[in-house]
Amino acid sequence: MEEFQHLLGAVRRAVTDYNMIENGDSVAVGMSGGKDSTLLLAALAELRRFAGIDFNLFAVTVDMGFEDMDFSPISELCRSLGVPYYTVKTEIGKLIFEVRQEKNPCSLCAKLRRGALHGEVKARGGNKLALGHHYDDVVDTFMLNLVHEGRLSTFEPVTYLSRRDLYMIRPLIYVREYESRSLVESLGLPVVKSACPADKKTERESMKRLLDSIDSDYRGIRTRIFGAIERSGIDGWHESERGRKS
Repeated sequence: MEEFQHLLGAVRRAVTDYNMIENGDSVAVGMSGGKDSTLLLAALAELRRFAGIDFNLFAVTVDMGFEDMDFSPISELCRSLGVPYYTVKTEIGKLIFEVRQEKNPCSLCAKLRRGALHGEVKARGGNKLALGHHYDDVVDTFMLNLVHEGRLSTFEPVTYLSRRDLYMIRPLIYVREYESRSLVESLGLPVVKSACPADKKTERESMKRLLDSIDSDYRGIRTRIFGAIERSGIDGWHESERGRKS
C-alpha cells in the first residue's frame, strides 16, 4: 500500500535524523490502544524487516483499571506481528477519579502512568520507549507551553531519563494526525476507545480546536510553526528538509 510505504519513509527519516534506534536496542512501544500507538507498533514491526537495524521490539500497556477497557484486540495485533505484549494492571483510574476526585486529573494521571510504564519497560530489559506523538502533537504542545506558561518549548524527538537510564523516542514526528487516522482505518488496525472520564475534555483538545480554527483563515499554520521549531533548534530539534511536511 502506497500510503503505508509513505508512512514507513517518514518513520525511517525520523529514526535517521535523530538517531532514535541503533543496533542492539530493545525498544518498547507504549500502547495506549489509541490510533497513534497502534500505527507506530505496525510501522516499527515492519521497519525491523528492511531498515538494516537489528533491534528487539515489544509492547507495553498500562491498564488504568477503567471498566469496559478490552485490550484483547491489541494483544491479537501483537501476536500477528510477532511482538511480545505486556500489560501492567493498575488502579490509577480509581485513585484519580474516585479516591482523590481530582478536579484537574491529567497531570497526576500522566505522572503515575509514566512511572508504571517506565518501570515495566526497564523490568523487561528495554532501553528505549517509543511513544506515538506525531507532527500535530509537536505543534500543539509548543502552543500550550506558549499560551499557558509563556515558554518557547515542546517535547524533544529523543529524551534521556537519567534516573531510569531510559530513552524516550518519538518516531511519528513527521506524520500528520490526519495521515495517522486515515492509515489506521485503511489498514484495519484495532483501536481501543478510552474510558477515561476526561477523554476529549483536555486543554490539548481545546488547543487542537483553536489551531484548526486559525488554519481556516491562515492555511498551513501548523506547518509554519513546525518549521519554526526546527529552525530555532529548541529542545533538541534541528532543521531537516527531508522531514518537513506540507
